[in-house]
Amino acid sequence: MAHENRRAAGGFTRFAALAAVGVVLGASAMVGRRNAPDPSHPGIRRWYRRLDKPGYTPPDAAFGAVWPVLETGLAIGGYRLMRRPAGNARNAALGLWLANTAMVGGWTQLFFRERRLGASAVASGAMIASGAAYTVAAARVDRPAAALAVPFVGWLGFATLLAERIWRDNPSGGR
Repeated sequence: MAHENRRAAGGFTRFAALAAVGVVLGASAMVGRRNAPDPSHPGIRRWYRRLDKPGYTPPDAAFGAVWPVLETGLAIGGYRLMRRPAGNARNAALGLWLANTAMVGGWTQLFFRERRLGASAVASGAMIASGAAYTVAAARVDRPAAALAVPFVGWLGFATLLAERIWRDNPSGGR
């Protein structure tokens, strides 16, 4: 039991890792929430509802169900990485973890708030590459952290197809 409470050389303490995950994902969630097409943002909601969307667009409730699961996986993966010994591989994985969590919030800003459909489709594609790089980097340090990122990358693939199609079907940005 005492072994579980010790931190690895250069690894974050449990509290520091939990706090860091909370701050990072909390900030990303706040940005995402600020841009959500829900009743608290009627202008964004009206705009999003007016867009031409493909038949494979999930219902709004599906997005609300999927993202907490994906973010939980990212949170646990980030926590696990932070608890690992410091080193180039761990630091690279953490850097990519940070980049991916920032990109999630940034994407909502581009798509919903700024209504830049083309830029959001390109950003979504970049997130697939970044998410895959994170998964590979995490696998070098902590395989469970990497496994927890796989659904995130899979969802990004679907989201990119959806974003590209919405962009193509709404050349004026839905304005």
